Amino acid sequence: MLVTISGPPGAGTSTVAKLVAARLGLERVDGGSVFRQMAAERGLDLVAFSSLAERDTTIDVALDERLAARARSGAVVLESRLAGWIARNEGLPATTVWIDADEGERARRVAVRDGIDPAAAAAANRRRNDSERLRYRTYYGIDLGDRSVYDLVLDSTSRSPEELTESIVAATTR
Repeated sequence: MLVTISGPPGAGTSTVAKLVAARLGLERVDGGSVFRQMAAERGLDLVAFSSLAERDTTIDVALDERLAARARSGAVVLESRLAGWIARNEGLPATTVWIDADEGERARRVAVRDGIDPAAAAAANRRRNDSERLRYRTYYGIDLGDRSVYDLVLDSTSRSPEELTESIVAATTR
């Protein structure tokens, strides 16, 4: 079984992916953590690393190749911005999920998570989103606004992670 969970920063994808993996007894692989680890290895924050990734295609390609290889093995909840696209492009059967939330709520969550001011979190979210949109369109021809590859598009603004998890688990049994 392959479940992909995607969404912008602060939408709750990590929390929901952990819950879904636990409920289904699957491993969880988090592309965001891998990306953050790659940034830290170079001594860069996410904004700087995203900017570098705009000029160095090997960063995203290496990350996405690792995620695709793991997805092909199955029995995983794959969490990354492009996880649904990876499953589609690899021709893998999967339950694909996009989770979103309104911009203010996402900024609030990121601010709490990262211990920063909500306005700074909102600005960082916008910069990161703009960078990712540019990179994914340039490298792969993917429009992050295109939700056609997702089986479920969920809004976490006012729904709990547990409610979202229930929706996803139910979709895997259809």
